[in-house]
Amino acid sequence: MNKHPDFDVVVVGAGPAGAAAALEAARAGRSVALLERGPYPGAKNVYGGVVYGSVLDELAPGWPEHMPVQRWVTRRSTMLLTDHQALTVDFRTEDWGSAPYNGATALRAELDGWLVSLAQEAGAVLVPSTTATGLLRDADGRVTGVRTDRPDGELTAGVVIACDGVNSFLAKEAGLFAGVPGRQAEHTSLGVKETLALPREVIEERFGLSGRHGQDIEILGGTGGIPGGGFLYTNLDSVSIGVVLSLTGLAASGVRPEEVLAELKAHPAVAPLIRGGELKEYSAHLIPEGGYDTMPELVGDGILVAGDAAAMCLAAGVWLEGVNYALGSGMHAGRAAAAACAGADTSAAALAGYRRALDDSFVLQDLRRLRRVPQLVFSDRVQRAYPRLLCDLVQGFFTVDNRRPKPRLRALARSAARRHGVRLRHVLSDSFTGWRSFG
Repeated sequence: MNKHPDFDVVVVGAGPAGAAAALEAARAGRSVALLERGPYPGAKNVYGGVVYGSVLDELAPGWPEHMPVQRWVTRRSTMLLTDHQALTVDFRTEDWGSAPYNGATALRAELDGWLVSLAQEAGAVLVPSTTATGLLRDADGRVTGVRTDRPDGELTAGVVIACDGVNSFLAKEAGLFAGVPGRQAEHTSLGVKETLALPREVIEERFGLSGRHGQDIEILGGTGGIPGGGFLYTNLDSVSIGVVLSLTGLAASGVRPEEVLAELKAHPAVAPLIRGGELKEYSAHLIPEGGYDTMPELVGDGILVAGDAAAMCLAAGVWLEGVNYALGSGMHAGRAAAAACAGADTSAAALAGYRRALDDSFVLQDLRRLRRVPQLVFSDRVQRAYPRLLCDLVQGFFTVDNRRPKPRLRALARSAARRHGVRLRHVLSDSFTGWRSFG
């Protein structure tokens, strides 16, 4: 370890993972540089976005009074779409509208700025408009800092924490992705989002809301046959609507992502909710969808990886979460880095407490238990056959035809299954996979 590095810890990326890492390391009394390639935190991020903030109880006690919340999610819906049908499971509770809160919609520019301000208050130095272009190493190969695109821009450090997002250049250069199976594109999706301005009173009337209550709609189907899904969230005076599309599926389709989003917006179940919305923002972002089995090594000599850079995103159908896993992993990375620097040993062995802490936390416990769900969710049956089967089943059940007796549910199910090529063994196999994960 260098005797006099420029900083104890250099964190690359000022998203939620990087902000949490910088905050915890600075709180522990370490000198911290937080690099951000955008002109300000949140400038280059796209986010739908619901934050599940209970992890902030540790990071920012009293956060509900200070975090820039748009709305508290008190209504949660899952919508299955075909070309002309929609089946929605809708749940709402007043319990989520007061402490302890469950989820909140937030805008990334505001959220990231707030999180970074906490790190700065703790002593971290924000270095904006700066890209880390490579790693510095000593003669033994241990990471000792980063090169940047600034003149004379080498920054030495005891520990580098890579929070540089999907397809992390730093983690790859460190060799931490060497054991990940397949091509990274196979484990990555493209998120495309629009934020549409609507008057607050219009949002509350259309979505059945009041005060600061909000709705989160997760959508399966509506992506033109491309594996993925959609989302629609209410902000205070805007809505965020978007699609998440498999990169390989999108490339094979020959369709542009904005076309897929336009078709979703025009769907008869969606169009009335966003009618008259004025476009405020259009943005796109890569999302790690492969889950636990596509994560890199998290620890190397002088380097840790957290957040999206470590593929810590939960894409499990009813759950599409990333910010809470970024915050949790960043928090433990910052603590591990601070402890290693305090002991003047930043080898992989000295930093291994990071992995142990994640193993004991919701971050890796969730991702490990649900490791099979991404493959199930992106399967053709879940993406196409089941939504059509269920919508046809429900339509048949509620169709009133006085020329014949009421249909039996069993007969309707058999008919719909045959029509959409779903066999009993498929249902049992997929149910078993789901039960092993969720049960």
